[in-house]
Amino acid sequence: MPAAHLNRIGTAVPDHDVHGGFVEFARTLLPDARAQYVFERMAERSAIAHRYSFLRPGVLAAGEVDADGFYRRGQFPTTAERMALYETQAQLLAMRAIEALDLGDERTRITHLVVASCTGFASPGLDIQLVKMLDLRADVKRTMIGFMGCAGAVPALRAAAEAVRADAHARVLVVNVELCSLHMQETSDIATILSFLLFGDGCSAALVTADPCGLALGVFHAALIPDSQDLITWHIGNHGFRMHLSGRLPARIARALQAAHARGDAHGMIRPDDPAAVDLWAVHTGGRTVLDAVEASLGLPRHALHHSRAVLEDYGNMSSATIMFVLQRMLRDPRPGARGLAMAFGPGIVAETFRFVQVG
Repeated sequence: MPAAHLNRIGTAVPDHDVHGGFVEFARTLLPDARAQYVFERMAERSAIAHRYSFLRPGVLAAGEVDADGFYRRGQFPTTAERMALYETQAQLLAMRAIEALDLGDERTRITHLVVASCTGFASPGLDIQLVKMLDLRADVKRTMIGFMGCAGAVPALRAAAEAVRADAHARVLVVNVELCSLHMQETSDIATILSFLLFGDGCSAALVTADPCGLALGVFHAALIPDSQDLITWHIGNHGFRMHLSGRLPARIARALQAAHARGDAHGMIRPDDPAAVDLWAVHTGGRTVLDAVEASLGLPRHALHHSRAVLEDYGNMSSATIMFVLQRMLRDPRPGARGLAMAFGPGIVAETFRFVQVG
């Protein structure tokens, strides 16, 4: 069976840094000084400096939310309007990430296309759009992975790895694209506002083949965390997708990791020897408190999650694309032979993990 390798990654974000603008706008939604104080404290502690959107920031003093009037106070767009914009903007951002991947003539050899996204739907969808825009082979095998939340990149890579292990000649293009800024809500609920403090837009494109370079992909594992189904939810409403992130999420993740670590289950997420045996930790940047929970529950040194923390600061949480940004930073800082563990959490709660080894 041929080994699957994540050869390289290209990434892209839209042009507009909206983090500071959102913080200013969010203050106007909150009903009183106490709520504003709590929000400001959480914003300061978020460890996020930048988040990006394809929507241009508006001028709050002029009553604008965004400069193009997509979001209008008292009249936020319907889900249909948001999905219409997703169809055009998702393909543009995906093409930017694919261009950064620098496929060149190699696109004619692509045999499989895997697309993961949880922030938009259309049919024919982004997979068909990309086949046409990239002029891929008419017989390219397409897989769409939808609505799996922040963990979606791991099943996408798993599907790519399985294709390569089944056929050494397979060359898989994996695209993760998320337009989180499409789903902002006009609300005074501070929990909802705080959840949108985390999210930005982003896209990754990756090439997975049998060529021995980049990251050798090892064992994939998925584990449902018991009694956690209500901690991350993502529902389709009349005015966009409604995100709920419970404040109990980090503690529940920490307990699950501690239990798996103590159990020593070879098929579980973490074995007792792992913190010492893992050189590279690629943890999805679900937020500062999630990273803190992973770090504390496994007794990791502070520097262990430095790539994840850097991505959080520079881009926030881009849902499924985010862990690919973390892995890209590891590829830019080669450590041949280094053993890694990647980890992401999605609705369920499901913990999706995989092992990898950096090769020369």
